[in-house]
Amino acid sequence: MTSRTRIPWQAKYLALALIWGSSFLLMKLGLHALAPVQIAALRIFAGAMVLLVLLRATGTRLPRRGRVWGHLLVSSVFLNAVPFTGFALGETRVSSALAGIGNATTPLAAVLFGLVLLPSDRLTRRKLVAVIIGFLGVVTIMQPWQAAGRPDLVGFGIVVAAGMSYGLGWTYLRRMLADVDLGGLSQPTALLLCGSALMVPITLVWWALAQPGPAPWSLAGQGGSAAYGPILAVLVLGVVGTGLAYMLQFDVVRGAGVTIGSTVTYLIPIVSIALGVVVLGEHLAWPQLAGFAIVLAAAVVMGLPERTRRVQPTPCEAEGALTP
Repeated sequence: MTSRTRIPWQAKYLALALIWGSSFLLMKLGLHALAPVQIAALRIFAGAMVLLVLLRATGTRLPRRGRVWGHLLVSSVFLNAVPFTGFALGETRVSSALAGIGNATTPLAAVLFGLVLLPSDRLTRRKLVAVIIGFLGVVTIMQPWQAAGRPDLVGFGIVVAAGMSYGLGWTYLRRMLADVDLGGLSQPTALLLCGSALMVPITLVWWALAQPGPAPWSLAGQGGSAAYGPILAVLVLGVVGTGLAYMLQFDVVRGAGVTIGSTVTYLIPIVSIALGVVVLGEHLAWPQLAGFAIVLAAAVVMGLPERTRRVQPTPCEAEGALTP
């Protein structure tokens, strides 16, 4: 524990942005050998194993109440199964850079779902303006006025839905488990364990629908030695981007607070765009860049603190992360 505290939270904050921002690049690489469902399953399984080890090392316990596990199972649908599968599926049709931009819609979705699920949330003028601006940014990215040269609308729609799924999942946790204090790594570990349980039937259903097709444990793309790189990329995505990243996120929130910790969400698409352009040679037209700037500005405005009285974050808010 002492060695962890010697590293300043600012370094962990930057590491977190780089790790989560690179997840879209790793998913793109994984698609050369694995199907989207396989990528999501392997990512969740690897992340769960890492967090179980860290949980034991830190002496933290998993939740014991059945009610808590039930709500965690529901929320893991929107925080693990849907977004992890959705982003990988969307990247079969759009670039990793554009998938990272889709993740930027998470704060906007959190506000919209909060208005529906959280009685304490109210629609202020600033939130309304930010949501409208964010919607205009998404429309700008999609370029509906242009038939040629625009992104694949189905693929971009999938990654936007995946990003919005995070907003729904964390809002659900705030509503249902606001009175539960899941200390340390208990909450993320339990979420990934629930996600692991969900991915088993999801993978089997995918296999059944894909017949004739590859078995869940076989490669869906290139095989042989060429598959080592994609499989390694997904393992890194699970171990580092889904397992160790939760520990870093917890340390950042503990060291800097939930407000500063949540701003890492704004850096994730920037990192994904940079890696997509530099490493994969991807290209974004000016409407995509302009639309991303609009969405990012709306998210930043939405994240500004209200001028009214301060409200202490709930346990779920203090440990939640808007992960890619």
